[in-house]
Amino acid sequence: MDTIFLVKPGFQDPEFPGKDFYCWHCALIEGILASFPDLAAKLIVKRVDWPRPRTEVIDIVGEENQSLPLLVFGADPKPDDKSGELSAPSFIADKDAILQALTDRHGFPHPHP
Repeated sequence: MDTIFLVKPGFQDPEFPGKDFYCWHCALIEGILASFPDLAAKLIVKRVDWPRPRTEVIDIVGEENQSLPLLVFGADPKPDDKSGELSAPSFIADKDAILQALTDRHGFPHPHP
């Protein structure tokens, strides 16, 4: 089963005191998952805290791949999956490529151009 890692919303960044934030790339993915709950139920969704190190992510894809959102393939990707740098396991760290993979691998509708 594929796993999506997202940043928990409502975090604070010490560089911007007194402000709460959300990751807009993660919020986009959250919205798609919420819009199609039956399809989202076929994925593992993990929400992690904003500060690094993100140990749960590092344990799977390595310290250099902590950027979120992140889609980690539960099985070998199809040859046409655009996952950038493949490792074990394979993953996608680009929001647009994640959206395409949600369509290709999991049957989510296409985003309107």
